[in-house]
Amino acid sequence: MVRDISNSISKFHKISIAPMMDCTDKHFRLIMRKISSRALLYTEMIVAQSLIYTDNKEKFLNFNNEEHPLSIQFGGDNPEHLKEAAKMAQDWGYDEINFNVGCPSSRVSAGNFGASLMNHPSKVARCIEALKNNCDLPITIKHRIGVDNNDSFSNLNNFVRQISNAGTERFTIHARKAFLKGLNPKENRNIPPLRYDIVERLKNENPRLIIEINGGFTDINKCIDGLKIFDGVMIGRSAYKYPLRWKNIDSQIYGEKFLPLKASDIIFSLLPYIENHLNKKKKSWDICKHLINIVESIPNAKKWRNKISLLSINETLSIEKLIILTDELKSMGY
Repeated sequence: MVRDISNSISKFHKISIAPMMDCTDKHFRLIMRKISSRALLYTEMIVAQSLIYTDNKEKFLNFNNEEHPLSIQFGGDNPEHLKEAAKMAQDWGYDEINFNVGCPSSRVSAGNFGASLMNHPSKVARCIEALKNNCDLPITIKHRIGVDNNDSFSNLNNFVRQISNAGTERFTIHARKAFLKGLNPKENRNIPPLRYDIVERLKNENPRLIIEINGGFTDINKCIDGLKIFDGVMIGRSAYKYPLRWKNIDSQIYGEKFLPLKASDIIFSLLPYIENHLNKKKKSWDICKHLINIVESIPNAKKWRNKISLLSINETLSIEKLIILTDELKSMGY
């Protein structure tokens, strides 16, 4: 079934940037917001138990106001912890809460959450209910099409329907199954084959559910094709490694006026933010480790990135030096 999207439903987040550990921190999210004003952004996964017991909640929860719309992703399996986390997410000003049932790492599985929870749909339902009943935010979920030998369509369909009844408002489905043993997280993102057909069948049999597809989307044209079938498309590593390749999201997906965007434009717009960060005695590499990714596919891009990286890692990158290096980009037309 191919749906007509000529009259798209505005309440859907048609494009989102996936939550990625050690990647989607507030600095990267701000960079992506410079690239798209409309894409839904996510935090890294936050373990609810860690959030409850830490004395530094700001470390987990703080974000820049410019990042909206922003979803916070929680991991965990304890409804009481998730209840408190939901209240904090709402008080902190997030736009929605996403529940992680897709992470296949051994460390996460040892805590009995992430992808391993797909084997326990009733527990997932209780977690969703705990989130739903303790805040007014939309509650969404991210999961796989299956785990290990628990990979039948019937089990997936039953899982989704049970979780829907618990109050889930959007399903983001990574169209690969997860192997909890034998593959590490990186391998789990590449080795299990993509099965868009399974997620399409799920959508066809549950047309009223909001289903977003994730996995293998590397350019806008693929996203446009995906939106003919699904309600949304989530972009992962491609957005992190090549963020500026997605500069046409707002114009091609949301129909907004195209505004030419260059790497130097983004860096210049971030200078006050970077300077404020440095004034707090924090490291420029916190930001530059993400920022260097917007400079690629241009002459001497590697040399430019190496200059920034070396200065930043050695803590000798001043705002003045960054301006000089960014002027180099601008003079080349980038």
